[in-house]
Amino acid sequence: MNATKIKLSATELDLVTNADVLLTKNTIIGKVITAFGALANDMEIAVTASHLPQTIKASTPKIARGENYMGLPWVMLDYPRVFAKQDVFAIRTFFWWGNCVSVTLQLSGMYQQQFQAQLLEQLSTNDNEWLFCCNTQDAWQHHFEASNYKPFSQFNEQELAQLPFIKLAKKIPLQEWDNINDFITVTFKSLLQLLTT
Repeated sequence: MNATKIKLSATELDLVTNADVLLTKNTIIGKVITAFGALANDMEIAVTASHLPQTIKASTPKIARGENYMGLPWVMLDYPRVFAKQDVFAIRTFFWWGNCVSVTLQLSGMYQQQFQAQLLEQLSTNDNEWLFCCNTQDAWQHHFEASNYKPFSQFNEQELAQLPFIKLAKKIPLQEWDNINDFITVTFKSLLQLLTT
């Protein structure tokens, strides 16, 4: 039997022998989950007070985590959230290790029909920093590369008229850790205002 010998670089050997790396990562992920849980409580109060349809208000927050979005750990909070086969209404708060925290509104089906005109009108009349999804093939991508998002101001009317779904997002780099809670709160409230004004 001729087994292949596994070799590690010096950096890999340093990491594999250092348990603190993963223990610290687990602590950070736990803190993100705790923070998202607290934010979800505030979000529920804001959604209950909003003029959103009852089907949306009836949803409950959901926090999930994983280890491999483009190779990196993540935590997400979906609230409010309605995921039907064709009809999606979701505000997703997404922590992506090594990258950013983002807040995204995703609409399709009847929710896109219900909110699109108002949302596009609000965005076109306001000076904003919203990023709009330009990837028309896969609504489940969360990265901010040019193939997935571009500033709303760079879309033309024809592109906006042919959207198969809507994804609107803002992000904050992890280097601004101390500002993340405020960023999420302000962005979430801005989305509710865009949808209910």
